[in-house]
Amino acid sequence: MNNQKLLELVKNRIVFMDGAMGTMIQRYKLEEKDFRGDRFLDSKIDLKGNNDLLSITRPDIIKEIHTKYLDAGSDIIETNTFSATKIAQADYELEEIAYELNVQSAKIAKEACEEFEKNNPNRQCFVAGALGPTNKTASISPDVNNPAFRGITFDELVKSYKEQVHGLVQGKVDYLLVETVFDTLNCKAALFAINEYFNENKIKPLPVMVSGTITDQSGRTLSGQTVEAFLTSISHYPVKSVGL
Repeated sequence: MNNQKLLELVKNRIVFMDGAMGTMIQRYKLEEKDFRGDRFLDSKIDLKGNNDLLSITRPDIIKEIHTKYLDAGSDIIETNTFSATKIAQADYELEEIAYELNVQSAKIAKEACEEFEKNNPNRQCFVAGALGPTNKTASISPDVNNPAFRGITFDELVKSYKEQVHGLVQGKVDYLLVETVFDTLNCKAALFAINEYFNENKIKPLPVMVSGTITDQSGRTLSGQTVEAFLTSISHYPVKSVGL
């Protein structure tokens, strides 16, 4: 399996992952019509900025970006699924397509890898299914006047992440990447959802990577954890790599 090949590869050399998807998309100077396509013409709100939606409306661009990263030397490319959860898609009233976004994005990345390997038989490429942080935080109140208030619950995060994992697995990703972690409780919800998904479906778990985010010179996450505390907080889960 591809994930086993990657585990062998990292034993022998540094393995490179791609860079940001959003900044690459910005280079195309897309307009509202690109995000709507034919399918979402009747949307009552603006869809520009919903980059994950481009996997459906402009798959050619997403595939081209993947290929550019592979050409540049990336061994691993991430799916275009940073905001492909019901929670994040609620901003665009597109919660119902969250699962489809993950399946489609994974398929595009896989196709890019397969075509690249065909043209470059000496290279091996892998797809990491990206689970973004969502636009909610489970640890911090969004209301400064009510410190106890939370905009999302742990169980709601787990449910949303589990649907995302299902879509990524169905799209045949090689790895899962819990990325841009600014709140460790959100990350733990993602890891819990991953574990629960594979246990419930009696599927061999995919390897998991975690990537945290340090917000300023304090060296802490947005929710206030040091790097050491962050690592300790997720040490119960057998992740294959942890980065920042």
